[in-house]
Amino acid sequence: MRFERNAILVALLVAGLLPLVVHDQYLLHVAIMVLFYAVLATSLNLVVGYVGEFSLGHTAFLGTGAYAAALLSTQLDWPMWATIPAAGVLAAAMGLLIGSITLRLQGPFFVIVTLSFAEVLRLVADNWVAFTNGPMGIAGVPQPAWLAQAGNLATRQFFFYLAWGVLAVSLYLAYRFVYSNAGRAAVAVRENRYVAQSIGIRPFRYAMLAFVLGAFLAGMAGGFYAHYISFVGPEVFRFAFMVSMIIMVLVGGKGTLIGPLIGALLVTFLEEYLREAKELRLSLFGLAVMAIVLFLPRGLMGFLTTRREMRTPPYALSRAPQGAAPADWRSQIRCALGRGGAILSGASGAWRLGKPK
Repeated sequence: MRFERNAILVALLVAGLLPLVVHDQYLLHVAIMVLFYAVLATSLNLVVGYVGEFSLGHTAFLGTGAYAAALLSTQLDWPMWATIPAAGVLAAAMGLLIGSITLRLQGPFFVIVTLSFAEVLRLVADNWVAFTNGPMGIAGVPQPAWLAQAGNLATRQFFFYLAWGVLAVSLYLAYRFVYSNAGRAAVAVRENRYVAQSIGIRPFRYAMLAFVLGAFLAGMAGGFYAHYISFVGPEVFRFAFMVSMIIMVLVGGKGTLIGPLIGALLVTFLEEYLREAKELRLSLFGLAVMAIVLFLPRGLMGFLTTRREMRTPPYALSRAPQGAAPADWRSQIRCALGRGGAILSGASGAWRLGKPK
């Protein structure tokens, strides 16, 4: 808990200083996409990593948020500071609707149905011309008016800090959920649904909480994306976004909060590096996923955590106070449980067994 919290704070602090030292517009754009994908990976990780269900329909919430922000800003003249949270709320409502159906399923059935919902929404966006403008999409999604006079570099810096803020909010909400009673219940459901039910945990309720929160975060990411590129089309529902999110979660480490950040950083830069080699990109990503699943099933963060746990002794022994020694010479074993651990005493002395500091 403390390690993840500190790692997140350090990562956000370092990222927040980046525009002060990097003034290249292309690198800032790549950094913005890293933050954008980090939000998406964090949202998907709530379902995949903590509930244990493999969703392939997360683009439904990304697309819902993007179209919501685009329509609210172009049709109703809502400002950007209002459309992004509203996009998250509407995506959460969509998550509640989809989750009420899909979360009653498990395994491959859940995977297929979530993917089907995303494809249905893509077809709706592609064919409902009167509402979504069909394949032509919604162009001219407004940005703040003052950016027109600020220049390209200032625009990139503004959207970087906007994406940074969305990520910070997303990580805060995810952290509060994961380390709450609801988050622990969701993990219990992931580990063993039937045992969780036997102790009074309702799997559907806590899986729904994670699913709706993940949808909210993905919707905010979609709202940001719409304003950043000033265009939304049916392509926002495409499976390529889903593939990227899955790879980021698996590479970074599912079931951890810092893992999706690592995955987003590595995969986004790798995508940019391989942009010219389109034929090789998907093949390399496929090989990377197979390698991670085979050799690092818990991802990079899981691997580092395992190494860290191996270096930490499982317990620590320290000599107990003199008064805890036995009064006579006979061998005795006494175990007194308390906040400091257990006191073991015998003929050779007394020791206090506690957790390592």
